[in-house]
Amino acid sequence: MNTYSELQAKKAELDKRIAEVFLIEKAEAFTQIKSLIDTFGFTLQEVFPLPQNHKKAPAKFYDPSSGKSWSGRGKVPRWMEGKDRRQFEIDVTPSVDFTAPRDDKNPFPVQW
Repeated sequence: MNTYSELQAKKAELDKRIAEVFLIEKAEAFTQIKSLIDTFGFTLQEVFPLPQNHKKAPAKFYDPSSGKSWSGRGKVPRWMEGKDRRQFEIDVTPSVDFTAPRDDKNPFPVQW
């Protein structure tokens, strides 16, 4: 039967051997990865794509004749070039009818 100190010594030896083998296999894996990248010409973006978490900006302008919209960011679309932007604005202000009958039991009397 092994003593505690003998088992600790074996564990230390195994930990050392594990670290050595890990470094060897890591270097081999890196060499293989580099070879594949060189062979197939992968780009950084293809290997490590960036997350596509960006949200699309809401439309602020709308062309009723074509049905296209524009957020107001980036290049001005052709259907809007040389024209007054105000005619294409999307009205996002809520309309509230303050003369509408009220429900006394409703804790939120203003309806959007």
